[in-house]
Amino acid sequence: MSAAARTEARTANLLAARRDRLGPSLSVSYHDPLEIVRGEGQYLFDRAGARYLDCVNNVCHVGHCEPRVVAAGQRQLAVLNTNTRYLHESILEYARRLTATLPPELSVCYFVNSGSEANELALRLARTHRGARDVVVLEHGYHGNTQALIDVSHYKFAGRGGQGAPETTHVVPLPDPYRGSHKGYETPSGAAYARHVEAAWERVIASGRRPAAFLAESISGCGGQVVFPAGYLAGAYAATRAGGGVCIADEVQVGFGRVGRAFWGFELQGVVPDIVTLGKPIGNGHPMAAVVTTPDIAASFANGMEYFNTFGGNPVSCAIGLAVLDVIQEDGLQQRALEVGERFMRDLRDVSARRPLVGDVRGDGLFIGIELVRDRATLEPAAAEADAVVEAMRHRGILLSTDGPHHNVIKIKPPLVFTRENADEVVAALDEVLAAL
Repeated sequence: MSAAARTEARTANLLAARRDRLGPSLSVSYHDPLEIVRGEGQYLFDRAGARYLDCVNNVCHVGHCEPRVVAAGQRQLAVLNTNTRYLHESILEYARRLTATLPPELSVCYFVNSGSEANELALRLARTHRGARDVVVLEHGYHGNTQALIDVSHYKFAGRGGQGAPETTHVVPLPDPYRGSHKGYETPSGAAYARHVEAAWERVIASGRRPAAFLAESISGCGGQVVFPAGYLAGAYAATRAGGGVCIADEVQVGFGRVGRAFWGFELQGVVPDIVTLGKPIGNGHPMAAVVTTPDIAASFANGMEYFNTFGGNPVSCAIGLAVLDVIQEDGLQQRALEVGERFMRDLRDVSARRPLVGDVRGDGLFIGIELVRDRATLEPAAAEADAVVEAMRHRGILLSTDGPHHNVIKIKPPLVFTRENADEVVAALDEVLAAL
């Protein structure tokens, strides 16, 4: 049997085992699935040793198996790992270092294990603080896999298998400068979209209910890597606070320097949220996450019911989190995201000028979306073509994926060790694949 035949047989066996042992709602990437056995930096390797440039794994923020992060976890795991009912200096040091990157108003931390847990806790904080339950969220937004988060994630409750929004969830249009009803990135577009938030709260108050929170990613991921027009979050936050609600910034995908021009995505809009949720990049693949809020909201939450998380903030997680912050700073990864991202998007826009299938290239830093359309006038989504591009790039050793409500946006969010040479490789291959289509 040839090596290719052996690989094909092994893949078929693994897929059959998944069908038998794992829930059928769990998907696998690519029509020709990959068996990945090793990671290093911005690369993944399959069982045969083939190397793939990883352009989508924003979980391993500072690179797959980053040696300093791995060593920090190993050292602490060899000494102690226990819960936060014992005193330990590492959680205090990590809280200090983490909050030093945020506006001074955001100074109280809760440590959890995933972005879903972080957003779930953020909802509890907001609802307890305001004594209300109603939440305004964005069209196509996604915030996690718990039931409470499915109930505020339009991407899920309005999609296949969804059961619609509960009466406490109010959806406003995604502020999409390319495809939405208000075009462009300037302030008038941002203000027009923010008025939808104001109107939603007016309807809530008129019905005799009270606002709890406005929840939004700082840049929309599942919505299609959508960067908001200027002033949108400022207007949405002002409308929310005027009604008595609090503002939650979901930074699970875009935080920790990924956007280049700032450490946090919300800073691009010149706002300060009341609650920030962090996940994915915080532990570089280790399961940890956090919620950071104001002392006032934290005091409201201390209403007699203890909040305890068995693994949240354990010494191993804190050692890893500290190492991630060290690597970002020592290696200048925020600046790299800025410089590589700016050049990357410039070159992708050059490709767009040659390839009519590319309708829009957008993003900040190394959080980039390429929207494919069949007609630039009508913006007819090119979902099948986007899927074909992703599959063709996979066979060229470059891993991409699609997202967006029409599944026609190619998303790029690699580890921040991604280089200019990596970007050049992606641009050249993408240009060739688009030309072939």
